Amino acid sequence: MSPTFRSLRNPNYRLYAAGGVVSNTGTWMQRVAQDWLVLQLTANSGAALGITTGLQFLPFLLLGPLSGLVADRMPKRLLLQITNVAMAVPALVLGLLAVTGTAQVWHVYVLAFVLGLGAAFDAPARQSFVSEIVEPADLTNAVGLNSASFNAARLVGPGVAGLLIAAFGGGAAATGWVILINAVSYVAPVLALRGMDPSQLDSPALTHRGPGAIREGFAYVRARSDLLLILAIVFSAGTFGLNFQMTSALMATEVFDKGPMQYGLLGTFLAVGSLSGALLAARRELVRQRLVIWAGIVFGALVTLSGLMPSYLTFALLTPLIGLSALTLITSANAYMQVHTDAGVRGRVMALYMMIFMGGTPVGAPVIGWIGEAFGARWTLILGGLLTIAGIGVASLLFARSKGATIAGLHARPVPQPAAPGQLA
Repeated sequence: MSPTFRSLRNPNYRLYAAGGVVSNTGTWMQRVAQDWLVLQLTANSGAALGITTGLQFLPFLLLGPLSGLVADRMPKRLLLQITNVAMAVPALVLGLLAVTGTAQVWHVYVLAFVLGLGAAFDAPARQSFVSEIVEPADLTNAVGLNSASFNAARLVGPGVAGLLIAAFGGGAAATGWVILINAVSYVAPVLALRGMDPSQLDSPALTHRGPGAIREGFAYVRARSDLLLILAIVFSAGTFGLNFQMTSALMATEVFDKGPMQYGLLGTFLAVGSLSGALLAARRELVRQRLVIWAGIVFGALVTLSGLMPSYLTFALLTPLIGLSALTLITSANAYMQVHTDAGVRGRVMALYMMIFMGGTPVGAPVIGWIGEAFGARWTLILGGLLTIAGIGVASLLFARSKGATIAGLHARPVPQPAAPGQLA
């Protein structure tokens, strides 16, 4: 088997990956349909789109520490079955509201938040569960393949969603059928998780029930300047740059005057580069901090450049490069956090990672949406990219200063090893 796909030798991982492909495809279909529904209900309001995106990711910010503790205290295989059902219910309700023509924008706001609640508990468990499925030597590969699965779904989902919405008439009711497909797609990961062989999982001892467990996770990260740098970088990119789902909707409708099919295709073009980046990550055996830094800077530069593209075609042609740089940043940051974190606190650390990475969206998305309404859609990309670069530059300088080294020295140093459990602050 090719080194790129070596984790697929593991039967449990094959089940996990198969369920993920189906669910991820449904998720990307709903993202396009939900955004198009908001635009239909609000006459192309960028602010409403930003509020919807922000509410969906707000639970990551509010519940990050708690969801990480739950991931360390509950068997992750059981927890993930519960969270998939919890995400299916709001999708089912929103789909029915849209199909029956009764959906209002406040319905979308509420159900996006409820869906985010399930996702907030799902993410740290899902991220850290991978290390229980595969051998430590295959963890970086498995993280890369997970991203490949996610972006293979992104390659298919948005385009299919756009085609279906157009086929059903392009209005609000048409989006409901796509959202209902996503509700059904959550069955796949539940069945995959139930079909795993528990004896082949390397599950760590569950965290004790007592005071101070959340504080212990924060103390662990606070004592690790290498992890703090990664968190600062993903906060900058996640808050200001990784709003492409929203910004591409504004560019497609306002700047290029395109319909749902062309908007959906932008997601597919983005996924071409994202899938390439994920497969390259799966071949990578070692992740260094400098890769995360430079991937973030290149990503910010490409986002800025995309805001200057003169036509839909040139904008679309640039999106694969944005996807490639974004996925290089995301997979390298994710793999670094997991590989360099002790198993007993991995759920809490990954929850903090997801809280910072995705929790910045409730702050950034409404601001980016407001910028789009006040100054035009192009500025959502130009300012978003520039702020991403600035944030990464400040984070790198602060990290180098805290270590008493130059940036060049930072890049050259070996990756720090995780602290032993007895060294927790």
